[in-house]
Amino acid sequence: MKLLILTQYFPPEVGAPQNRLYELALRLKAKGIDITVMTAMPNYPQMEVHQSYKGKCYCKEDMNGIELHRSWIYVSKSKSIIPRLLNYFSFVFSSIWFGLIKIKKHDVLLVESPPLFLGISAYILSKAKGAKMIFNVSDLWPESAEKLDIIANKTLLGLATNLEEFCYRKSALITGQTQGIVRNIQSRFPEKKVYWLKNGVDINFFNVNKSLEENLWRKENGFSSQDFMLFYGGIIGHAQGLDIILNASNELRNYPRIKFIMLGSGPEKPRLLDLKESLGLENVFFYDAVPKSKMQEIITDMNATIVPLKRLDLFKGAIPSKIFENLALKKPILLGVEGEAKELFIDEGRCGLFFEPENVQALKEAILYLYNNPEEAKAFGENGLIYASENFNRDKIAADFYTTIKQNL
Repeated sequence: MKLLILTQYFPPEVGAPQNRLYELALRLKAKGIDITVMTAMPNYPQMEVHQSYKGKCYCKEDMNGIELHRSWIYVSKSKSIIPRLLNYFSFVFSSIWFGLIKIKKHDVLLVESPPLFLGISAYILSKAKGAKMIFNVSDLWPESAEKLDIIANKTLLGLATNLEEFCYRKSALITGQTQGIVRNIQSRFPEKKVYWLKNGVDINFFNVNKSLEENLWRKENGFSSQDFMLFYGGIIGHAQGLDIILNASNELRNYPRIKFIMLGSGPEKPRLLDLKESLGLENVFFYDAVPKSKMQEIITDMNATIVPLKRLDLFKGAIPSKIFENLALKKPILLGVEGEAKELFIDEGRCGLFFEPENVQALKEAILYLYNNPEEAKAFGENGLIYASENFNRDKIAADFYTTIKQNL
């Protein structure tokens, strides 16, 4: 079987969809599927094409036996709607052009949405290559765009909804990253086959038993082994509502051992740095994003991780990917996400504590509870590793998806 993966995001970019798709591709390849990837010149989240790819319209690479085709994309640091649409549609058109010219026939095409507009390219290429289309939904668009005020124009929203429904109807299989996404699509398209393609973690890579020098990252960055360190790692964007971390740190400024580490890049980072300065916070430390290979060293030195989202009904079906690596490394989570994530990781898995989204006092109380109850924090961490191993192991996720493809396509 030959599988073409169409995605705007892929390594060497750092991020959730990049890691998820790459890890899935490797595992499907190991099972004998011939994998090809059509993607954009790497630029995310800095919105600047990486140096070695600048000026290129197309290139072909090999990444651990995966044939990789990259095509041109327009990038801009502007947050306004026109540059955003140019970013999306530039890759739609370049992926169609180079996909038609450079890529051979395939049996199956899996497209990653968002961006939803890539469904246009996916449909054209699936027809041209004789491939059945799998539409993989990691976020419900245009619903998310509307509720996050990314797109307010009613005409654009209507066109996007029509495109969304068209893509679902033309798919041989629809996959959703969360149960909430799956239920939403299934309720609207009961005649379609919809499958929960989970995110997860490479348990073997994030091995808690790996021999790492104790407190290495702390030593290199001037922290003490006695510090109680709380970690946020990921996109510093609008959806996360990260003001809550800085406001909680302001409330906890009289606890000198409690430190907040914020690692990543994104559109909200400059504003949050200004907020840190205006509040005079000396217990919050910002760091740039690092490669996956460095994450274990950093997370290992943390006491707990904070996973927040804004308080929107939209996010009741969200499962932030940053949860999984922390569970695999036995770190208790402080989860500010209602709905499915709370049901899985707090109620069922008992992997940490829940705090109401955007509620600063609730986060402060949860932090102090872990700070004052180290044995219970340790138990949450132990539970997390067990729960991730049993339910979100990428090897099993890929094996189950492989079986689904073989049986349904």
